[in-house]
Amino acid sequence: MTQSISACVIAHDDEHQIARCLASLAFCDECMVVVDDRSTDATEAIARRLGARAQRHRYTGNIEQKNFCLEQVKGDWVVALDADEALSAALAAGLRERIASADPDVDGFELNRVTHHLGRWIRHGDFHPDWQLRVFRRAAGRWRGHEPHGRVSVAGRVVRIPGDLEHHSYRGLADQLERIQRFSGIEARAMSAAGRRFRLRDLVLRPPARWLRAYVLKGGFRDGLPGFILAGMTAVHVFLKYAKLWERERAPAGAEVAGEGSPHHE
Repeated sequence: MTQSISACVIAHDDEHQIARCLASLAFCDECMVVVDDRSTDATEAIARRLGARAQRHRYTGNIEQKNFCLEQVKGDWVVALDADEALSAALAAGLRERIASADPDVDGFELNRVTHHLGRWIRHGDFHPDWQLRVFRRAAGRWRGHEPHGRVSVAGRVVRIPGDLEHHSYRGLADQLERIQRFSGIEARAMSAAGRRFRLRDLVLRPPARWLRAYVLKGGFRDGLPGFILAGMTAVHVFLKYAKLWERERAPAGAEVAGEGSPHHE
């Protein structure tokens, strides 16, 4: 029996890259783009012009946004992307066939995401490999977890597919730093809500340990100077997360800590 395929895309001010994302999903039977209601550019209009259904939706978090998008489609299978992602040509060309031949106990496929940053594809360190469950049976899948890093959960077996899920996440180091600022605040808030307490050893030991893992143990040095820079950025992210947890614990009861915005994409 033919398996219909729906694409689910979430977007925020992505007029510069939504066309690339949608072009890689041309094999799908329908495409739904949910646009963050805080967006101010032409993402929604471009998506409609390219044949996708598009709808603005009030943003309360990545997980809720993605599940809302999932509820708008009818396909047997779903390909779920952020607007800054796109399937490589080779991956897109073979995906319908892989879905059609999937064993009955297979509920999902993981794709290996590779990020383009600092002028090159980053294939080592904490950035790669980065297996993401992004293709799944609609009836079996749901986004779950804790903000900002939700993941798709399915009941059945998951299979990995070779090929690249191309990720154009950052426009430069300034953009990455801005996202680190937002994500670290969200993570600190989540740790605090879960009862996690600040410990000095986390602040002192975890950032250099993360740099060592990214640059040495996971081969970030193979990406040249960009690999060195990104290991440092990762360590900064970890440092800020625990520093902000410390800051939250010292804030007056009920006070809002500044700088804890919401992420747009992972």
